[in-house]
Amino acid sequence: MQKLQTLDYLVFLVYFVVVAGYGYWIYQRKKSAEASTTDFFLAEGSLTWWAIGASLIASNISAEQFIGMSGDGFKVGLAIATYEWMAAATLLVVGIFFMPIYLKNHIFTMPQFLNKRYNQTVSLTMAIFWLLLYVLVNLTSILFLGALAVSTISGIDFTVCMIGLSVFAIFITVGGMKVIGYTDVIQVFFLILGGLATTYLALDLVSQEFGVSGISGALNTIFENSGDHFHMIFSPGQLSYPDGEGGTKDAYMYLPGLTVLIGGMWIVNLNYWGCNQYITQRALGADLKTAREGILFAAFLKLLMPVIVVLPGIAAYTLYQKGLFQAEMMNSGVLKPDRAYPVLLNLLPVGLKGLSFAALTAAIVASLAGKANSISTIFTLDIYKKYVAPEADEKKLVWVGRVTIVVAMILAIIISPYMGIDKGGFQFIQEMTGLVSPGLFAAFLLGFFWKKTNSAGAMFAIVGGFLLAFSMHNNWLPGADWSTVPFLDRMGIVFLICVAVMIALGLWKPSDKGLEIDASMFRVKGTFAVGAAIVVVVVAILYTVFW
Repeated sequence: MQKLQTLDYLVFLVYFVVVAGYGYWIYQRKKSAEASTTDFFLAEGSLTWWAIGASLIASNISAEQFIGMSGDGFKVGLAIATYEWMAAATLLVVGIFFMPIYLKNHIFTMPQFLNKRYNQTVSLTMAIFWLLLYVLVNLTSILFLGALAVSTISGIDFTVCMIGLSVFAIFITVGGMKVIGYTDVIQVFFLILGGLATTYLALDLVSQEFGVSGISGALNTIFENSGDHFHMIFSPGQLSYPDGEGGTKDAYMYLPGLTVLIGGMWIVNLNYWGCNQYITQRALGADLKTAREGILFAAFLKLLMPVIVVLPGIAAYTLYQKGLFQAEMMNSGVLKPDRAYPVLLNLLPVGLKGLSFAALTAAIVASLAGKANSISTIFTLDIYKKYVAPEADEKKLVWVGRVTIVVAMILAIIISPYMGIDKGGFQFIQEMTGLVSPGLFAAFLLGFFWKKTNSAGAMFAIVGGFLLAFSMHNNWLPGADWSTVPFLDRMGIVFLICVAVMIALGLWKPSDKGLEIDASMFRVKGTFAVGAAIVVVVVAILYTVFW
């Protein structure tokens, strides 16, 4: 396996110069004369629909998709694409129902929503939960998996890669949301172009090894030789894959049948895309029309993502079955599916490898920047400004925001090697986030649409929901062997319990702190209505074809 050559580094240098130079130009061109928190954290409504859509995808797609999702493509196949295709449908729900509520009620941070709808205790509790989750799970996993991939491909020391990625991300992040939003357009361009190049290589390798011609021949070969990897809906025992120290794991435990269509997968996606500062921040500074168009653009890009992040993993599995990559995929005698994507990248020709390396780096840096900005936003506006220095002026708050970015990145560098992320990157993130998602989504959903729900119910959902999910995760909760219950189903159970308790508490002591809502807010028309219909039809066709 050849490492990066001079031409590859030159291609990567071009990418770095373009992104850094464009970011600096945007910063100089759009910076305000006075330091402003709305400008730094929300871009003050200056992002266009295409910048919002691109930034949503750039922040979402990172090493956990390129590395972790390709690894899961190797293990379980196309079914893992449900996280992408269901997200496309979820984005429409967010655009139609969630975004109008946020914008109508002048919500700019998620803790601000909880404070306005419930009380300061609920808001502070969740702000702390979010900071811990973003730093200990999201930021660390993105940095760890990203550095692992970059180190594997380039041969550069792992720690050096972590520091380098952090510094690059900090450079982008300290310019504020305007710089992040507009540089993400370039990041997405490299991400898609480089990702498609890697997919093409994987298919070309299949065609060569199996003696078939063209992309269509390669796809037919993959269908024929890895047919069990092209089912979106699993039954118990339908497919097992190596997990941990040489054991096997039922794919149904990860993606449990119809739950991906009517159960826990909706909780995962709606919480991530609709109740997550990291994501919603891109659209909160825009008007409703622009926000919806940006979200629709992101939904279309989501439909494309499995071609870039899942198909290479399935192709690698087909080649592995043929006898290729046997040594490269192993570590101390244990199969490591997360190595599939880096192994493929190392086989790219000189120059093209540099482009794909830039794509991977773009995904990592964009996600690090977006996550760090959200950590900074929540800490600065929802903790520091409220509880530490209420009198702080705008300039001081922006300075605190920048310091927070640097501190968060340093913490991620220190913590990430101890988090056990290398056991399965994408699954690690989903399971850890799933401890918080059910209760949080219940608090948001009822807070949106049921005026009677109160702060006691929200506090139970957030804290009690987490404790329930954590107890199930560790199989401490009596009543069942929770280790045999898929984590998506556990999320669904916790969500239903939280909703039931919230309804009971709301009926017992109704709240009167509802939000401004009217039916006209949810009407859609024009481009968004047509585009949304197309997305729904495409998703339905994909699930029908690959059922």
